[in-house]
Amino acid sequence: MKQISILFVLFLAGAITASAQDKQFTEELMQTTCSYETKGHNQYFILEPGYQLILENSNGGRLVITVLNETRKIGNVKTRVVEENESENGKTVEISKNFLAFCKQTGSVYYLGEEVDLYKNGKITKGEDAWTADGKNRAGVMMPGLILLGARYFQEIAPGVAMDRAEIISTSETVKTPAGSFTNCLKTEETTPLEPKEKEYKFYAPGIGLIQENDLLLTKYGFVK
Repeated sequence: MKQISILFVLFLAGAITASAQDKQFTEELMQTTCSYETKGHNQYFILEPGYQLILENSNGGRLVITVLNETRKIGNVKTRVVEENESENGKTVEISKNFLAFCKQTGSVYYLGEEVDLYKNGKITKGEDAWTADGKNRAGVMMPGLILLGARYFQEIAPGVAMDRAEIISTSETVKTPAGSFTNCLKTEETTPLEPKEKEYKFYAPGIGLIQENDLLLTKYGFVK
């Protein structure tokens, strides 16, 4: 892992101080000073082609997250495409393509946009609102390279379309899943000002990534051909 930039340490420390005072989420995330790469990894996120996570619940829900051998140019940044395939009882209900990039200076994974298609009976019914980090939109942080308890940051910065944000609320969780029991897990609380009453909790295991999203639990992980 490359050395974390002291500037990013100060940014995260500032995020914690600001959140303690006025509960604001940080939007200035060193987006314009990063040297981006299409692959890389930090403690809780693996952005490497072929890496895959499979999460399932007891009601037939399934989420398959795959880092594709595919890139997309967003503005001046070449990003890696990460596909999320959601299904219920074996039928696909949503496929999203997320455009991510790794910052060499901070070790963070940045989120530069997404495309979403909804499915019914195997056919696309409509696409959700898409966004990319150009024009009035900006990149957010998918996963910080440095984890500080209490840090608050925007994951998506597309006003009126996508404004997901996260708060780091624990780094010491133990989570049991069908794929194993994991310690020292990161827990985040995700919210959005577009739906103020909604909250979502996610757990990430060191060296693996997402292991729980609401009632979906990790069942399989690793590299696929």
